[in-house]
Amino acid sequence: MSSLLIKNVKHLISCDAEDTVYDKVNIYCEDGLIVDISTNTHEADEVIDGTDMLCFPGFINTHHHLYQIFSRNLPQTQNKELFEWLRINYEIWKNLDEDTVYFSSKVGMAELMKNGCTTVSDHHYVFPKDTGDLIGAQIRAADELGIRTHLTRGSMDLSKKDGGLPPDSVVQTVDEILKDSVELVEKYHDRSFQAMHRLALAPCSPFSVSDTLLRESAKLARELDVRLHTHLAETKDEEDYTLEHFNMRPLEYMQSLGWVGDDVWYAH
Repeated sequence: MSSLLIKNVKHLISCDAEDTVYDKVNIYCEDGLIVDISTNTHEADEVIDGTDMLCFPGFINTHHHLYQIFSRNLPQTQNKELFEWLRINYEIWKNLDEDTVYFSSKVGMAELMKNGCTTVSDHHYVFPKDTGDLIGAQIRAADELGIRTHLTRGSMDLSKKDGGLPPDSVVQTVDEILKDSVELVEKYHDRSFQAMHRLALAPCSPFSVSDTLLRESAKLARELDVRLHTHLAETKDEEDYTLEHFNMRPLEYMQSLGWVGDDVWYAH
């Protein structure tokens, strides 16, 4: 059994249901779990002095694109609206490989950890052909750092020729996406208590995927008992898109495809 004592914490902000704030307390942990919050002292393998410090629970980042770390701050993308910004970047992102995903994920995760984030959900939806196990590369980076992840198997099936934004090389068929989703959930989704890695299904956005992919992803996620995630109502352009193509606003469109429930979360 490993143990940790954080002693003399000035203020512990619990973020519990009552927003309890504890003053001048010690926090004692065993095997990664808090056992005692009080003024009691305990012997421990590791002791951290929290004198004059605040203590918060680890932050949770519920939406990230870690692979985009390597392409941020490019001059040609500055001050662009979303759709044009994406078109420019897809020509760069179509060259993603395992190394790029591994190193950009590791940098992004390290930045999050430096600022108090202990869990990250990453929305990775660019899977160029024959680039290996990109989700596995992210998990390898996370394990080396010790951050908890709730990764997503994102997807796109509408390329430029279908009225979408990305090039053909980064989209897949619905069947390819669903097959890989099953394999990744079976390989990486850990349902155990204190799991360090879980997986959700996450088609990219209403303007990058077909209604078939959205509908079938929702069915599959519920069969596999995993969560669903996507972008929604990110810009006015998206609202215009769903009104033009489906005669519905974004949320109404998602409701029509079974994308509402306790197992769904949206970004933006």
